[in-house]
Amino acid sequence: MAPPMQILAAWAAGQFELIASIEILAEYRRVSTRLGRLFPGTDAEPLLDFVTRESRIVDPVPVPASACSDPNDLMFLACAIAGRAQVVVTGDRALLRASGFRSVEVVTPREFVRRYVDV
Repeated sequence: MAPPMQILAAWAAGQFELIASIEILAEYRRVSTRLGRLFPGTDAEPLLDFVTRESRIVDPVPVPASACSDPNDLMFLACAIAGRAQVVVTGDRALLRASGFRSVEVVTPREFVRRYVDV
């Protein structure tokens, strides 16, 4: 099973809590719509609805622009800090380089599975 699927299964099994913000959920929906046009027949809406229902939604805190080289990624750090998350999981290179900002570790899905998911 691919790491993203392992992470979703572990989350569904209650191994960790997923934290999101309204801004992040909106970004997921925008990306899903774009990917749906590229890959017709793929429908991420049920998964996004589940994530929206089952995530702990937080109000992001202000984060300085210097925290990450990509300003579009600041929302993930802002959400993690607001939710007191220890880890952000991503494949985004700019966000990975921001690891350690205010003690938030940023790791790839593969690294998260290796270190945090009970198989």
